[in-house]
Amino acid sequence: MGRSRRPLNCAANSGMLMAAAKVRMHRIKIVIAILALGSIGLVAYLIVRGVAEVGQLKHRYPVIHYNGAKEQPLVTLEKKRPASWVTIDQVSRSVVGAVLVSEDWAFYQHKGFDPKQIEESIKVNLKKKGLVRGASTITQQVARNVFLSHKKSLWRKFRELVLAMLLEREMTKRQILEVYMNVAEWGEGTYGISAASHLYFNEPPARLGAKEGAFLAMLLPSPKRYGVSFRQRMLTPHAGRTIHAILDKMVQAGYLSPAELENEELKPLAFEKPIGEEEMRLVDPKELQEEALPEIADDWY
Repeated sequence: MGRSRRPLNCAANSGMLMAAAKVRMHRIKIVIAILALGSIGLVAYLIVRGVAEVGQLKHRYPVIHYNGAKEQPLVTLEKKRPASWVTIDQVSRSVVGAVLVSEDWAFYQHKGFDPKQIEESIKVNLKKKGLVRGASTITQQVARNVFLSHKKSLWRKFRELVLAMLLEREMTKRQILEVYMNVAEWGEGTYGISAASHLYFNEPPARLGAKEGAFLAMLLPSPKRYGVSFRQRMLTPHAGRTIHAILDKMVQAGYLSPAELENEELKPLAFEKPIGEEEMRLVDPKELQEEALPEIADDWY
């Protein structure tokens, strides 16, 4: 009799375990369904909100208001075109080319984000064990500079990605590039290509050449750090190498001929001055050391 009860008990226990497993699986499916619906709802909300935000750029101009080095600038959207605003036709082809090959070579091919650059960024960041390289396209930078906080977070990057795709859907590449040129930071408290070209070269952006464009493009990843060349009135080794690399890319992209490249590299920038022994003594070594710090992905800010 004792032996005959054991199989019955085992069968009963097995049945209870199977029933409990089914209940757990049912609960898991419910949780997954809730999370899926929540995610869909969140994405839908972000899209609806993003469409409303992006739509404003069709008939308003973003204006950056500097609030000091430690505060994020305030952005307002104005109906009236600001006096400092320049159309893309008022920016020299050389400057546009330098910025494109430096910041977003695939600008005219992607739909707001560049999968290849994102993949490369992930590889580099994993290797370096930190956020040392970003992958923001020009469109993503417009989304961040106009609509988002500069606080570093994956949530902000996600919103930036959604807004970038919406920008590409609602606006032309020409419009996006024009907004970028007018809101990008080019130095401490210096926003927009017009302010930058007058600050560094005392010229309107339409009159700048390839080397001037390459210098301005060199500043973009970290304007405060790389502005040391302007402050010291001489190109640092980093600035010289970066400008050369940008000019070389401009040749590859068809913005310069090889002969023009040679002439541009020999041309001094307006702020440069002859450096002798006396001038070298005045160079602040701390600034040069600061520029040589490990690369930081500013587009994570």
